[in-house]
Amino acid sequence: MSGLLNVGAGADAGAGAGSGADAGAGAEAGSAAASHASHLSHAADPVPSHPASPTAMAGDPASSHPASSPAMPGDPPPPPSAAPHPAPAELVREAARALAEAVLPDAQLQPRSVDDVLALPTFLTALHAAEKRTNTPIDRLSLPVQQALVQRRLRQLVAISRVNPLWRDRIAGAVGTDPVADFDAFQSLPLTDKELSRIYYAEDRPGLVVPVERGGYQVATSGGTASGKPSEIVYPLDELWDTYAWAGAFLGRHVVAPHMPGDGPHWVATTLADHMMWSSSTMVGGVLQRIPGINFIGAGAIDRHVFGRILAYPGAKAIMGTSRSIADLVSHANHLSPEERASFRVALYGSGEIQPRVRADLKAAYPNLSILSFFAAMQAETIGLQLEVDSPVLTAVPGLHLVEVVDEQGRWVDVGEEGELVVTRLFGHGAPVLRYRLGDRVVRREDRQTAALNAVQFEYVGRSSDRFAIGPLGFFATDALGGIAVNLRRRGLLDIEGEAEDVQIRLDHAARTFRLIVVTPNAESLAGQAASVAASRALVTGLVRSLGARCDAAGALNALMNGGYRFTLSLLTPGAPGLHLTEVGKVPLLVETR
Repeated sequence: MSGLLNVGAGADAGAGAGSGADAGAGAEAGSAAASHASHLSHAADPVPSHPASPTAMAGDPASSHPASSPAMPGDPPPPPSAAPHPAPAELVREAARALAEAVLPDAQLQPRSVDDVLALPTFLTALHAAEKRTNTPIDRLSLPVQQALVQRRLRQLVAISRVNPLWRDRIAGAVGTDPVADFDAFQSLPLTDKELSRIYYAEDRPGLVVPVERGGYQVATSGGTASGKPSEIVYPLDELWDTYAWAGAFLGRHVVAPHMPGDGPHWVATTLADHMMWSSSTMVGGVLQRIPGINFIGAGAIDRHVFGRILAYPGAKAIMGTSRSIADLVSHANHLSPEERASFRVALYGSGEIQPRVRADLKAAYPNLSILSFFAAMQAETIGLQLEVDSPVLTAVPGLHLVEVVDEQGRWVDVGEEGELVVTRLFGHGAPVLRYRLGDRVVRREDRQTAALNAVQFEYVGRSSDRFAIGPLGFFATDALGGIAVNLRRRGLLDIEGEAEDVQIRLDHAARTFRLIVVTPNAESLAGQAASVAASRALVTGLVRSLGARCDAAGALNALMNGGYRFTLSLLTPGAPGLHLTEVGKVPLLVETR
């Protein structure tokens, strides 16, 4: 029954927003799945709705024996008949459910105590079992099968969470005591924000299913909360180790293999460093170390000498770092040979965007370079990866997380709609965090469905907190910057896309100032234009433009012009003081003070 489930686009594919995989379960997948083998092996074959016998083509062996000719002794056997009709979607779903039940049997869905939880096999064990039964990697299994596996795991994860009284009461208040057996029921659970996570997992950590006294955890900080207290993330160590192996293998197949071809040595380095309990290097480095067939370098902060030493190694290289540290590599290129520059193949970046000008400079310096986004958070490692240079879409790692894009009611948005990114880690039992709000806005994109990979996809928009108000008008910082950039370019004042190395909006309500800071090496020559009245007005009208066609443009313009705020454009040379940086070196798009 191997052809049954491992198809690129199953009969009911694309229905969910969770991680997906297809499983061509053999007879071992359960009697229900096996009984449908003959149907499901063609569940998504591209056959016509009313298949007829194949038409013989000139030169085909069959063309010399028309279908109407009588069979003669010694003739070869007739060609096979056309593929049967696609199987009904319900048969595909039944086979997928049978596989999920085989690898996560009922006996593992009802833990009653901490000891029961500790005795459970890991979810990675179930994923490997599904791969063995289907002889197919999870990320090549069809989305209906991936969804069945994820729904089964979510049912188990909710049952595990109910062992803890805090989680049990929280879940019961939303859905009662029945099993949470499908995505619709799971969407009824409340979202978990950073403050609730702090209450559950900081200080005495009352939200843990397996008490901290049992050991086996790693703790990392994830910044502060609205209460002013630090938030901490608690990971079971076995969850991290499984995550590193699973995500590392995905990176190997879908990033290293296509973007770092060749038989020589392959090197992957990270410039991240742990800092004040921000365990970036430990966690991202853990993933990178587990990419099959690579040599890992935990470089930390690097200068041109260290970078030159790395690029002098024989073979292809990849560097993972913050967007700022990747941008800094432009200046190192002058000290490298052409062969060394050509060996730099992949730049993986996080913690901010790389501006178009910087991308162009990197490509000019390193001709073979692929610049790809690596989207992760302290609360969930390796959430989405950019796989194609020319597409900003991020692809989730199948089986690692449930990735949801939700509206204000916590329900899934449609494809093409913007919503809030919500993540549930699927690995690990001891410290579940159901439906965690990461604080990011994304657009849900079409699921990826190819012969090599079936997965959920989304596109990053910005931080949920990147919203601000001036008087009665509300703005989203990314949209505001886009509207301003259009107006400045059209007026011939500044091409932000072509000039900017960094951009930041500074909004000071006490001083009643709106200031757009652009970092550019041409700051001095452009200073006169930036200080002009025309530039100030371009900021105002750009803000109005960002509100869209449905707003009252005249009313919005009047509100901004008469609201008492000053609008200024400031240009800085690279390295000059003036940008606000976070404690870990990030450049936030919006800095708002009151």
